[in-house]
Amino acid sequence: MKLGMGGNLGNVLFDEKASWTWRVSEDGALVEISSESEVAQSEDQQPSVQIPASPTPSHSPSSPNLSSSSSSQSLKETPPRKFKSLKDIYETTQVLFVADPTTFEEAVEKEEWCSAMKKEIAAIEKNETWELVELPEDKNVIGVKWVFRTKYLADGSIQKHKARLVAKGYAQQHGVDYDDTFSPVARFEIVRTLLALAAHMHWCVYQFDVKSAFLNGELVEEVYVSQPEGFIIPGKEEHVYRLKKALYGLKQAPRAWYNKIDSYFVENGFERSKSEPNLYLKRQGKNDLLIICLYVDDMIYMGSSSSLINEFKACMKKKFEMSNLGLLHFFLSLEVKQVEDGVFVSQRKYVVDLLKKFNMLNCKVVATPMNSNEKLQAEDGTERADARRFRSLVRGLIYLTHTRPDIAFPVEVISRFMHCPSKQHLGAAKRLLRYIVGTYDFGIWYGHVQEFKLVGYTDSDWAGCLEDRKSTSGYMFSLGSGAVCWSSKKQAVTALSSSEAEYTAATSSACQAVWLRRILADINQEHEEPTVIYCDNKAAIAMTKNPAYHGRTKHVDIRVHFIRDLVVEGYADIVVDGTGVVCRQHDACVKLMETFAIGGSEAEMHFPTESIILEKDYQVSGVFPQHPDSSHSIAITLIALHVRPKNYKVIDCSNPVE
Repeated sequence: MKLGMGGNLGNVLFDEKASWTWRVSEDGALVEISSESEVAQSEDQQPSVQIPASPTPSHSPSSPNLSSSSSSQSLKETPPRKFKSLKDIYETTQVLFVADPTTFEEAVEKEEWCSAMKKEIAAIEKNETWELVELPEDKNVIGVKWVFRTKYLADGSIQKHKARLVAKGYAQQHGVDYDDTFSPVARFEIVRTLLALAAHMHWCVYQFDVKSAFLNGELVEEVYVSQPEGFIIPGKEEHVYRLKKALYGLKQAPRAWYNKIDSYFVENGFERSKSEPNLYLKRQGKNDLLIICLYVDDMIYMGSSSSLINEFKACMKKKFEMSNLGLLHFFLSLEVKQVEDGVFVSQRKYVVDLLKKFNMLNCKVVATPMNSNEKLQAEDGTERADARRFRSLVRGLIYLTHTRPDIAFPVEVISRFMHCPSKQHLGAAKRLLRYIVGTYDFGIWYGHVQEFKLVGYTDSDWAGCLEDRKSTSGYMFSLGSGAVCWSSKKQAVTALSSSEAEYTAATSSACQAVWLRRILADINQEHEEPTVIYCDNKAAIAMTKNPAYHGRTKHVDIRVHFIRDLVVEGYADIVVDGTGVVCRQHDACVKLMETFAIGGSEAEMHFPTESIILEKDYQVSGVFPQHPDSSHSIAITLIALHVRPKNYKVIDCSNPVE
């Protein structure tokens, strides 16, 4: 379509085959807008690193040829206002095009969503979830609604269109429609520990998905829901459904499902871990073991016995409607690559989606996640930022720490200002995104090692928070060849000395070590020798082994002295490490540094040549800046070695599992 602006304004020429053109000159000549934007971009939008985006869905329109000769003519006179590039506009329209419907009216226009709704109703009817009855006079009726989601694979391609019928649980009344609602889920430390074990034992890790899992949970309460849109029974419009089993959206639905699956596992000979309610084990003889980790309706399983695995698969398919996803590839945004000699875990797709969401995909890259010269505090004198957008960004960064211990401390710092975000806080969060752009494909490598031991590292700053002068504790535990557990958290008490802060941090790490040792004992990896925890403060180590420095520790809370009992009983052994960096054969992939991010050059990490990681065809990556003066450390940062596998080898799991 071409609009005349120089002469007769009423002349409008339509050409369906032509592309968009705009008049900007005074003489009425048409000026083509170049597809390559010539407008200067802001600092955050200057392309530096090209990240491969997720593949375009098959039903999306093909991408326009941005280098076409028809649009190669550049502007001689730049318009006074700035325009978005065609690339930005195209990406926006892509998002709008594949957006999921939000109402029933939108969904019913598409065949794929109609089919998805029919499958959902069929699953409900097959499961005998409800029965159509008249509503009793003294009972409440709860509304229902349709929720539509497109599920994607790790490479961005569409897996399926899912329509879920959910109950409006917010209308339920406590004590009338429901009582208990709590349902446990597996911790990510458990998932990483199991992946480390599988890599060490050369086991294959598999994944199951229970279809419409919540529909299997049996209800104790009497609950009535209305008939769903599009599936109202003619002649019985006033009738309602009495639920015999749970629906998604009910407050008690997660608990009902957990009780169902838990009782099923126990009845079939599984043993529930006392330390982790979502970890189930089945033993056969002395050596055969089957391990299951449950996260709501998703479960991963592995084991040493092919007969146990095949028996478990057959029983689950007989009891529930299952989706056998085969080898574990994508689990809760974790991308898992299983190769012949180990497992690589990352969140690359999640990173790209996060950067796209906040328009930081092509921003400038920085070498460090924080500027150590910048002191963040609540009242910094800058304008307030959009609180909702800031919280959304921090929430996304917190989830990214499941495979990125190198950003654990920066995320912990910026999350302190969720209640009062400022422009400076938002700038610190965006700087972290700029660091992530350059390290988007970082992850953790788990491989086979000679000594499958649990090793801990702990450190603390002193009075690092400018608001209340409290210190920050940090710890990391490696199991075999990779980090499985880490934390960065502000201490609850105000330490009067650096030794007290280190002592408190060591106690926190020791508590975590006790829990990890119990988990390892459950999976036949019991450690008889004490767990070594490295610390760089001799005074703190002395306090763990004897009541030294009594005059300076009278006020220390009794709960902090818990670590003394662990040392005496042989659960933990606190070892001094003056440099703050421990490098041992096969344990070189976990590092603890006292400080992080002082602008300057990147420092290479040197590892023993015997390290199993360097024997393979892998590229070792990492940015580990050195602080010029450790006495001015502002915080601790937990850093893991990140490995980018160059060449993946297809793993053959046809044997032992069919």
